[in-house]
Amino acid sequence: MLSYPIPSEAALEPPAEWGRLRERCPVARVTLPSGDEASLVTRYEDVKLVLSDPRFTRPTHADGAARISATESGGLFDNEMSMSIPQTGGEHRRWRRMLGKWFTAKRMAALRPGMEAMAERLIDDMLERGHPADLKAGLGFPLPVWVICDLLGVPDSDRDRFAYWSDTLLNLTRYTQEEIDEAQADFLKYMTAHVIAKRAEPGEDLLSELITGTDADGGRLSEATLVATGQGLLVAGHETTANMIGKMVAMLLADRRRWDRLLADRSLVRSAVEEALRFDANPGFGMPRYLGEEIEVAGTLLPRGTTVVCNMAAANRDESAFDGADEMDLGRTPNPHLAFGAGVHSCLGQALARTELQVVLEVLLRRLPSLELAVPVEDLRKVEGLVVGGLREVPVRW
Repeated sequence: MLSYPIPSEAALEPPAEWGRLRERCPVARVTLPSGDEASLVTRYEDVKLVLSDPRFTRPTHADGAARISATESGGLFDNEMSMSIPQTGGEHRRWRRMLGKWFTAKRMAALRPGMEAMAERLIDDMLERGHPADLKAGLGFPLPVWVICDLLGVPDSDRDRFAYWSDTLLNLTRYTQEEIDEAQADFLKYMTAHVIAKRAEPGEDLLSELITGTDADGGRLSEATLVATGQGLLVAGHETTANMIGKMVAMLLADRRRWDRLLADRSLVRSAVEEALRFDANPGFGMPRYLGEEIEVAGTLLPRGTTVVCNMAAANRDESAFDGADEMDLGRTPNPHLAFGAGVHSCLGQALARTELQVVLEVLLRRLPSLELAVPVEDLRKVEGLVVGGLREVPVRW
């Protein structure tokens, strides 16, 4: 039985076990950081099935699902915040519809000039400080934090607190239960006060619209759902994108031919972003699902009560779904990767993440065409102990 997550020797390379599991053991028993057992799926079709099938639901402690984190609370997928957001049925669809209006292509196009201007300012600051520089600290982290804070109407001057609160929420093995409880109490208090302030004096932001808005039947979101939504968007809106910016740039610079190809043909930016999302070998834990009834997956009968972990990154390297799956093809199209999940629980903010990644790449290619890694690829260090994957820093020069 494997311990999960499966470690990899290199920050940008997948574990060798992924290929072996897809070929020989598509449903594998694994031990999670909590010590509980789960079933791991790694093939593209199986991962897509589990993520799309409504019989697989979000795991909760009440169901007796496997705990993810090494701490008592069980981790990100089973806490008060996640439980305050409707997860199934009509309530979930209503919640997604109310939020979805803020993540349309039209909204993203309206946000794009502001993102570009902020990226330009952050690169100006990097140039002024000189190189070598940490691209993650200088651009990858502050840009998505600024974007999501602007969207929610919260001050980005609090970004260091947001980062710590996010990390404790995303814990696998890094923090103690006491540290998590204290941080999440502070986070809850902060967001509750913010929602109260927005209710008293609404602005032009997403939370203000959710507070004052109604669904098609005239219903409103509860106070607990509003607070949890604000927390969830703040975490998801910066943590994953900040890490992905660093990984995307590192992947492109790891083989200079990739960067040079983009310099020669800027029309490849969109497909390059999609390929970076597919090719990412360090995305973090994956997505757990709980099985409320007996179901067969890849010829294996899974009993009721099974917790299934979907490894989307392993699925994205499946040769049966992608020709040359282990090659980074910047012009790959179509590219039906599973980086944002699938089905009714696919990432709500994926249009926002895509736009930010495209903007970062476009501005970097224009402003820093001579950009290169300041350390050998093998010296890049992975983020450890969290649900999300990333690089601790991305040292660059130009």
